Amino acid sequence: MTPEFDPDETDYEVTTSNASNKVTATPESADAEVVITANDVEIESGDSVTWESGENEVVVKVTGSRGTTTYTVTVTAE
Repeated sequence: MTPEFDPDETDYEVTTSNASNKVTATPESADAEVVITANDVEIESGDSVTWESGENEVVVKVTGSRGTTTYTVTVTAE
């Protein structure tokens, strides 16, 4: 993933040649809630996602004591 994860950075890119990958998001705080969508479909953390050829968008919304932060990962399937 580029750049390496930083909680203050909200946009990331990754390239994969796999047809599917597991998508996992783990918040630092046990009180935080995480909602993951891949190509506009909500998924459970740890579930597999099948990628469409080209760019796919994964959005991770983390809601905790400091509010909500939305991270976007563009996954390019080759």
